Amino acid sequence: MAATLNGYRVLVSGGGVAGPALAWWLAHHGAEVTVVEKARALRESGFAVDFRGPTHLGVLAKMGVLDELREIQTHGNAMCSVDEQGREIFTLPAEFTGGELEVYRRDLSRVFYEHSRGSCRYLFGDEIVELTDAADGVRVSFAGGDTQRYDLVVGADGLHSAVRRLAFGPESRFVRHLGYHIAGWELPNDIGADRTSRQYNQPGRMVSVAADLRVANTAGAMAVFRSGAASVGWHDQDAQKAFVTAALDGMGWHVPRLLAGLADADELYFDAIARVHAPHWTAGRVALLGDAAWGVTLGGMGVGTGVVGAYVLAGELAAARGAHAPALAAYEQRMRRFAGRWQRGAHPGRFLAPATGYGLALRNGMFANRMVRKMMLSSTQSLATDAGLPDYEPAA
Repeated sequence: MAATLNGYRVLVSGGGVAGPALAWWLAHHGAEVTVVEKARALRESGFAVDFRGPTHLGVLAKMGVLDELREIQTHGNAMCSVDEQGREIFTLPAEFTGGELEVYRRDLSRVFYEHSRGSCRYLFGDEIVELTDAADGVRVSFAGGDTQRYDLVVGADGLHSAVRRLAFGPESRFVRHLGYHIAGWELPNDIGADRTSRQYNQPGRMVSVAADLRVANTAGAMAVFRSGAASVGWHDQDAQKAFVTAALDGMGWHVPRLLAGLADADELYFDAIARVHAPHWTAGRVALLGDAAWGVTLGGMGVGTGVVGAYVLAGELAAARGAHAPALAAYEQRMRRFAGRWQRGAHPGRFLAPATGYGLALRNGMFANRMVRKMMLSSTQSLATDAGLPDYEPAA
């Protein structure tokens, strides 16, 4: 089969995971693809992400990256809930917390970038500042001063998507704060942390730590806590550290040592736990993909669903030979069914840091029950599987 998107120009905003995956598939079908990423280089931060079931793994196999990802997988970490003295309350096995394949987000991003950069153009350190959708394409202005026309623009730029804001409206219309924040940082592993992620709770607060298996003598800490909308700037790391420290003040276990490590950390991941509610993912020649369309912070299957969405979006465009209207309608119809099954009920803040003592005791009691753990593992596998996913005919 001949490449069906020859001469079709696509701009993808976002160089994390879904963006490079889409770029690979579009180039595979013959399109001319540019990926613009605000950061000056591939991001090195982020938590481990997982893939589950034949749908996720099948798309990775079609991309030719599954074996490579298996070579760098973490093999998953069990999650052990402990009391203030470090005594086990319950343990969730690695296959529940890490799926069938778990890798660090930075490693996944690098693999997708390496596989796509030979056939796509990457533009780091720049961003879209204006979009004008017209009959003959989308006119795009960049912060660096350049202006270009594209046949399609895709926002794969995360929960705080600039493309969504420019093409669909302000973030406040689409992103709902769920009453929690999340923070993650690295520190020297001087507390003897191993690969099991141990988490300590108080009502409305959770702190966990585990060894970083790819960086010797390093541990990764994570905190989830109840809070209102933060007034700190998204790029003000000192203010974010102060906000996190104040939220966790007075907790026992290893928390004082982890907060000392936070003060010295070079990099901090910090965000509100939020859910995206976007009535439409496409408008004219603009589409949203991944967290920009259906994201939930720390949402469990968001990365796998983003990779599947990249496969579907590129496949529908190829099947329609670049006719954007029917292709985008088919993409949105299919992915709304698939993403909506897990996205609607996802609330990681309540799961990781129940707000009350009663809620915390109830969660602990549930997960101490082996049958409950087995049932939840089966349900997450089912949510990640789409038996009707098309096998788009590949380009030559």
